[in-house]
Amino acid sequence: MKTTSKSKWHVLYVNYRWEKKVYDRIQEAGVEAFLPLVKKERAWSDRKKILLEPLFKSYVFVHVKSPMDFHKALSVNGAVAYIQFGREYAVVKDHEIEQIKLLVGDDEILDLTTKEHLPNKGEKRRIICGALKGLECEVLRADTNSKILVRIESLKQNLVATIPSFYLEEKALTA
Repeated sequence: MKTTSKSKWHVLYVNYRWEKKVYDRIQEAGVEAFLPLVKKERAWSDRKKILLEPLFKSYVFVHVKSPMDFHKALSVNGAVAYIQFGREYAVVKDHEIEQIKLLVGDDEILDLTTKEHLPNKGEKRRIICGALKGLECEVLRADTNSKILVRIESLKQNLVATIPSFYLEEKALTA
């Protein structure tokens, strides 16, 4: 990580449904964090209930002021990795954090959700990070964790794996 005197908001990817636990543990470690929560109504056959759920699934924002903060947050149980685009860590601007805080804090705003740019089933994409970086694949299932197929023509074999969708290049490969 490149260190600068300026603090930055980084995005920490956490275990599925562990956002609140990781957020609490980061705070206990003395590092500033932000977990945007939204109210969602859940209905069961016998009742309805309002729940607070993370706006961004599996993400916790960490205000990194020093290399120590960076490592403290990553070392808490449930933290997986900082989000990266290529070799650069994702950084969220201060004004974007403030916008998110305003949106989740306004009781007049209903049904606040996120929309990810997910690949389409059948698209050919290049993997841009992780151990499979550089390989071309076909998307078999498209959600936050994409199921991909990598063809090894010379062996007449196909490899199938599930990877996070942000590992895939944003644009589909053209034939």
